Amino acid sequence: MSALAATAIIVAVPAAAHPKLVSSTPAANATVKPTATVQLSFSERLVARLSTAQVVMTGMPGMASHAPMPIQGRVAAGADGKSLVVTFARPLTTGTYKVSYTVVSADTHKIEGSFEFKVR
Repeated sequence: MSALAATAIIVAVPAAAHPKLVSSTPAANATVKPTATVQLSFSERLVARLSTAQVVMTGMPGMASHAPMPIQGRVAAGADGKSLVVTFARPLTTGTYKVSYTVVSADTHKIEGSFEFKVR
């Protein structure tokens, strides 16, 4: 194969993008009132069955050495296909929370990330 043909093949292959977290509610590092949902919005459509999010309480007022406590919530894909929504049975109480996510888009690359927020 000539160098020119190889270059043509490389140029013809589209760049594979990966899903990026573009926003969240609550936002990273925000302080919010008690909420019963966390929404994560990504830059591209997700493969819902391979994408998930977890919420862990990492700090509680008056407890200096609070062990991380997973908060059970229902994770569902948003109607737009680009978001995940975690819904809790009750609003989150005062404390610090860490949201961790693992998402997969059509390019099949797994992306992981996390952020924190506070409830007052």
